Amino acid sequence: MSSQTTFDIQAVRQQFPFLNGDSSVVYLDSAATTQKPQCVIDTISHYYGKQNANVHRGSHSLTAQATTQFEQARECVQRFINASSNKEVIWTRGATEAINLIAQTYARDTLQAGDEILVGEMEHHANIVPWQIVAQQTGAKVIKVPMTADCQWDMQAYQALLSEKTKIVAAAHMTNVTATRQPIEEIITHAHQAGAVAVIDGAQGIVHETVDVQSLDCDFYIFSGHKLYAPAGIGVLYGKEAILNLMPVWHGGGKMVEKVSFEHTSFSGLPGKFEAGTPNVAGALALATAIQWLQGFEKSELESHYKKLLDKLVDGLNHIEGIQIIGLQPDASVVSFTLNLEGEAIHHNDIATLLDQQGIAVRSGHHCAHPLMDALGINGTVRVSLGIYNNEQDIEAFLAALNKAIDLL
Repeated sequence: MSSQTTFDIQAVRQQFPFLNGDSSVVYLDSAATTQKPQCVIDTISHYYGKQNANVHRGSHSLTAQATTQFEQARECVQRFINASSNKEVIWTRGATEAINLIAQTYARDTLQAGDEILVGEMEHHANIVPWQIVAQQTGAKVIKVPMTADCQWDMQAYQALLSEKTKIVAAAHMTNVTATRQPIEEIITHAHQAGAVAVIDGAQGIVHETVDVQSLDCDFYIFSGHKLYAPAGIGVLYGKEAILNLMPVWHGGGKMVEKVSFEHTSFSGLPGKFEAGTPNVAGALALATAIQWLQGFEKSELESHYKKLLDKLVDGLNHIEGIQIIGLQPDASVVSFTLNLEGEAIHHNDIATLLDQQGIAVRSGHHCAHPLMDALGINGTVRVSLGIYNNEQDIEAFLAALNKAIDLL
């Protein structure tokens, strides 16, 4: 993938068919899913149009080529997160499936009645519900780690909650509602001091930070492709090899076995033991393409780009009476807010609908974070989330549409 020597927003936007087709939508919902660059779309098209074949099955040249590229994609992810081995990279359908896999293998196999799973109050439902399910299955308990008034992980409360009963700590690298960058380094260190394993949900964080799982020393790190400019339906579970080796299998079927008989079945080693059935080959190849494409940009230039947009967005919102920004983070690509007019709370969906009618796509609702909304005492927010392709004109169009929506309200 060619290096992009300087950040040219117009050149970036030209790489996204969605922004250059018939649609006039201003897309400000990248925290939900990103639009895809042409190189990612081309990878998918080329695979299905020129080389479609299953992997790790058969002896013809098409399957050999697909298998080679499939495993090269795994090695690309390994380098991307600095895993010590490609055996530590497990393909999943996304971050949600990855957390469920951990819960139904590692957690279900090790938890006992009375054990505790500490989960942050600001987590996405995908990092809460799987732990509740396995807690019901094992007799363990899910314990909430509260947030502070400024939407931060409460480290003092966290350290007080840690005990010999703590077996798992689950935290987002970066939250999806406020873009709070949680202190995962300290969270992991304290978890290990208590004898617990640390599970980091990187679905939002990996988009904006370089991740080194060996330096972090996390036990598990998960992320989705579709928030990383790759397709939906592909994700990654990283786990330390020693832990993955001890975990029981989850899905049964082809590829994850060595020998099957009605008397006894033996299972494959890593990473195949967790990859039953035909995988999303095109998705894996396209994820590798997206990673290589992103790595062509200078991190500092991307940060500067996001910072410029964030400052313009926040300044505009601060000049609108009745807007309350929720948990604003200084280096975020996400801004969530509520609106009150003459003492009356305006429903977030009404705002989003009026924006949509003007061609502005934002997210409204609880953002799969009910506990966070309950802690804030609100039923939802409007969320504006930025992508690499957004420009200052997008922010101006959003602010103009928001002011018009407020006039209509």
